[in-house]
Amino acid sequence: MAPDGSVVPDLKARLPGRGVWITADRANVAEAEKKRLFGRAFKAEAHVEPGLAERVERLIETAALSSLSMARKAGSVVTGFAKVEAAIGKEALTALVIAADAADDGARKMMAALRRRFGDAGTPPVIRVFGSDQLGLALGRANVIHAALLEARASEAVVRRVRDLTRYRDGADRTDDEIGSRQAAPQD
Repeated sequence: MAPDGSVVPDLKARLPGRGVWITADRANVAEAEKKRLFGRAFKAEAHVEPGLAERVERLIETAALSSLSMARKAGSVVTGFAKVEAAIGKEALTALVIAADAADDGARKMMAALRRRFGDAGTPPVIRVFGSDQLGLALGRANVIHAALLEARASEAVVRRVRDLTRYRDGADRTDDEIGSRQAAPQD
């Protein structure tokens, strides 16, 4: 809680002042805001700007996109359909990124390339939470639809951040191979 009594999200747990822990999922944050549970937890008057759950989601999403940008700067991201398809065939992959607004045909081809290489077991996770415009901004290119995260610490950080985002949105850990997809992956 800030000195003025306002509730401020502190995702990195580094801000000074009193803090309270809340399960980091959208439903819990929205419920705590609605029921004014922050004041009860702080045992003081707490002011919560409306839309806290959405602000927290944007902060987590921004952290995930920043992590993706850092992975690109570290040289562990390959973009472009042909380059990604080639990377799937021969590189050590941490994850595959497909834009949420990608055409079904292109996504289906990428998924087929993953199945050809890895079969049904040991497939790297597929990230489908960001639109092509978000991917383009994070990766410094226009019209990014497909990207491969090559095996590196920076790529692992991206996967962790994206899992945090999907956990926040869905309210539970995802154990499947597709991170954050709101729809099933296209099949052959």
